[in-house]
Amino acid sequence: MIKVEDWAEIRRLHRAEGMPIKAIARRLGISKNTVKRALAADEPPKYRRAPKGSIVDAAEPQIRELLAEFPDMPATVIAERIGWERSMTVLKDRVRVLRPQYRPVDPASRTAYQPGELAQCDLWFPPVRVPVGAGQHAGPPVLVMVSGYSRWLMARMLPSRAAGDLFAGMWVLLRMLGAAPKTLVWDNESAIGKWKNGRPQLTADAEAFRGALGIAIAQCRPADPEAKGLVERANRYLETSFLPGRSFTSPDDFNTQLAQWLGHRANVRHHRRIECRPADRLTADRSAMLALPPVPPQVGWRTSTRLPRDHYVRVASNDYSVHPSVIGRLVEVAADLDRVHVTCGGRPVAAHPRCWAVHQTITDPDHARAAAALRSARLQAARPVVDVGVEQRRLGDYDAILGVEGVVA
Repeated sequence: MIKVEDWAEIRRLHRAEGMPIKAIARRLGISKNTVKRALAADEPPKYRRAPKGSIVDAAEPQIRELLAEFPDMPATVIAERIGWERSMTVLKDRVRVLRPQYRPVDPASRTAYQPGELAQCDLWFPPVRVPVGAGQHAGPPVLVMVSGYSRWLMARMLPSRAAGDLFAGMWVLLRMLGAAPKTLVWDNESAIGKWKNGRPQLTADAEAFRGALGIAIAQCRPADPEAKGLVERANRYLETSFLPGRSFTSPDDFNTQLAQWLGHRANVRHHRRIECRPADRLTADRSAMLALPPVPPQVGWRTSTRLPRDHYVRVASNDYSVHPSVIGRLVEVAADLDRVHVTCGGRPVAAHPRCWAVHQTITDPDHARAAAALRSARLQAARPVVDVGVEQRRLGDYDAILGVEGVVA
């Protein structure tokens, strides 16, 4: 084999100087056949070592038979079936090379989104512990939404993944956006729905929410994360670019820092896939979306109950006090991401900040004082003062009873 320098010189002499093959061979001291091969080769010569073979070559036909019938059979099971007792590393390497020949091809598609077409949604669980009050720390979920056309990123931490908080969070983000995408893409989150008998089935809360907005909610098939790759990449982006170096004092502090980062960093950066900033496409994206309904959808926690004697109502494992004057009457409880409101006949009887801790009792001092006054009044009414006359006997009557009448000491 000639050197690369000789190969390059042969081609120069022949093409640039027009030197014949015989003269080139004489000048460089090589054979004419070597010169001909150098002129015919389009690439410089490379040394290639002849393959020596592998200990797994003899077992390859058996491996192919198993993969032809069971394309997903693990390499460890293949080793057991063929009686392999040598190195598992070489066997796994060979199985890794052969398996794609028997497994059906599943290419990932690159989808082009139209303005206003859809937004992908997901819950991101950041690996941090946030103080939530009452000395507790938790890792609440973060609702993440990404518009397909503009790649506009929205996110907000929620108290829980329950339907009441999930749909309240979606409504908050859509109000901030000012419009609703025609389709929201979700995986099989329990509050959204699930696949049953090969068909997606939305929950009643999801049906009510999409019906109020006039949009569609598309559920991805199970084990198909590529169907919402935009939001999956957004979750990784949040974890690698937003979280590092930050600390949080409360969920409100987390949401404040997150909103600032989204507005000043995430949505104004140059996006490689769309070759522009998400903010540059937002106007066209939003103009093609659906207008928000004039009457907002019913979201959050809502229930009706008769107020018990202890005058507390429960929302998501926490008890909130209610004015005791409506004990025994029907009250309506409504809670969003920030507040808990209780009304009776349309009249407010309680209002509390939403507690993110769990198993807590939240008492309004006014409610406690009113309850104490009502208990005191009831006790007074239960002990009436009765004026009863009592007969007074003469002392001589007692002497007669004791038989000491007339006795001189």
